[in-house]
Amino acid sequence: MAAIFQDKYVFSQLTVFLNRTQFNNHVHKYNGNRYVKHFTCWNQMLAMMFGQPNNHESLQNLIVVFEAHRAKQYHLGLGLEPIAKTTLATAIRTVITKFSRTLHSI
Repeated sequence: MAAIFQDKYVFSQLTVFLNRTQFNNHVHKYNGNRYVKHFTCWNQMLAMMFGQPNNHESLQNLIVVFEAHRAKQYHLGLGLEPIAKTTLATAIRTVITKFSRTLHSI
């Protein structure tokens, strides 16, 4: 009889240590999820964190990995919607723009 997988993925176990409430407070403070339909700031952060341990240095490389793990995407905490390169690139560009505006206002 085959063994049944019952544990969470390692990536999901690591995200348990993140303070989601504090993260959501910062997102709310800076309107991070304004005009967002499905790819929230939380999803973006998890997507970027997913590429760090394996040194995925390009968006294309990261998207290839997401496509390979699409069946596991929900269980990794990345949501149900497929992550497209344009979606991730737009989200990153938006964050950089908001961050630079914040720095200029200081």
